Amino acid sequence: MISFNYEIPFELRKEIEISKWISGVIISEEFKEGDINYVFCNDDYLYKLNVEFLNHDTLTDIISFDNSIGKILHGDIFISIERVKENAKTFSVSFQEELYRVIVHGVLHYCGYKDKTEADSKLMREKENFYLNQLYADS
Repeated sequence: MISFNYEIPFELRKEIEISKWISGVIISEEFKEGDINYVFCNDDYLYKLNVEFLNHDTLTDIISFDNSIGKILHGDIFISIERVKENAKTFSVSFQEELYRVIVHGVLHYCGYKDKTEADSKLMREKENFYLNQLYADS
């Protein structure tokens, strides 16, 4: 089950459609959906998690804690709405596009995709674009 949680005054538009889209991504990647919690928060909230759990003294747009068991995906995905807004400006895309990219990015990590090397980042971006195109085609 995919759930959306809010630590700030923000609400994801089209929760049901986005949930179905994420479920479709999981199925397409040949995994099964377990409990996946998206938590929308601000920079301070995510920064504290980054320092406490990952020992990273930096701002980030997303942190995902993967609790998957085999092919059943479980975990908590924290997204800073402030970072998403900033990144949207930096990359000259809409807030919604950047938000959806980050949302799918988190679940793609659970599916085994990485982004530490240039080759891994390229593949991750291709997958993000593929699934974003599916979302827009269904809208």
